[in-house]
Amino acid sequence: MKKIYYLLLLLPLAFTACQKQPNLIPSSYTKAMTLTLQASDYQLLPKTDYPYNTLSFDNVADANTYIPIILNARDPQLGNGSTAKVTYTVSSPYLKVADSVYADVAYTLTKADYLLLPGNKYSDFSIAQVLSWLPYKYPTPVANQLAVLTFSYYNVSTTTATFSFLYLNGAWQQIYQVTPTQYAALGLGGYDQFTAANNANLAGLLNALLKADPLVSASAKYGQVEYVSFNYYGGGTFQRVVPLVFDGNNWVGTATTTNTLAFLKSGGTWIPDPTVYYTLTSADLQLIAASAFGTTTQRTDVGKYGDFSAWATADLDNAIILVLTKDFPTPKVNVNYNVTYLNYTGGADVPTVVTFQYNGTAWVAK
Repeated sequence: MKKIYYLLLLLPLAFTACQKQPNLIPSSYTKAMTLTLQASDYQLLPKTDYPYNTLSFDNVADANTYIPIILNARDPQLGNGSTAKVTYTVSSPYLKVADSVYADVAYTLTKADYLLLPGNKYSDFSIAQVLSWLPYKYPTPVANQLAVLTFSYYNVSTTTATFSFLYLNGAWQQIYQVTPTQYAALGLGGYDQFTAANNANLAGLLNALLKADPLVSASAKYGQVEYVSFNYYGGGTFQRVVPLVFDGNNWVGTATTTNTLAFLKSGGTWIPDPTVYYTLTSADLQLIAASAFGTTTQRTDVGKYGDFSAWATADLDNAIILVLTKDFPTPKVNVNYNVTYLNYTGGADVPTVVTFQYNGTAWVAK
């Protein structure tokens, strides 16, 4: 009977041992990440934000705004103290017009508009007349203001036409505009506009249009800039302007580049990494050489060779605090300052990093 009793006790243990145990993952843990943003990452942003469509950021300020949103959506489980070095695509430079919303920049002239031009009695304009008329219609234009005008265009005969004009470098000028016929030639005739689907080869498409246009190709010169105005749909309808440069064979934009920024998770959210990265300069080394920290020989070596050999931790800390006090008179409180110096060890100079924080009253080694 006793044997049966023990057997019954062991049965639950046997079944428990056979069950697959769940992987226990901490609800929050820290991680140091290095990543390059992919298309799927940009599309974690709201559809109304331009990087969702362009898969790039125009500048560092925008990258610092949008990348934390991506990281919060992508890695919400990571705890405070996690870090991320994020490489992103920098938008190919394009002319940023003052207002690109199509409804704001598109305008059809009325009969009264034609009479704004002094001495004009007709209800049609040549391009030269439009350029003379624009200052009367827009007496206080802003830099890079765009006007997409539909009017009765006179050139031998009168037709209704639409042209783009840009206020650039203090003067209005006509710029190149993609026509309905050209959209149709590219297979975009349904809506006469480009979309995010065209982003990857947009420069190539515009280059093809310019090269196929005899009015442009016949007079193209090396280094010539052509501002191309086109309709674009991305969370709304816009009129964009892209500057292209003729390289002797093709019309090209600036090549797309990348940039890398650092981020830190703090207070439950990702933020641009506030860490200050600093490398000792020759002036810093001379300041330390003239101080009272370390031995005479050590200070002489710092001034002569620019490196530190066998310095006591306290002396090294005090020497670097001397530099930080001079170079950062208004330091950020509770922010890491990572200072790189050359440590002479094993017969070679080794770049070494030490971290300090300013606690509001004094510098403290971390």
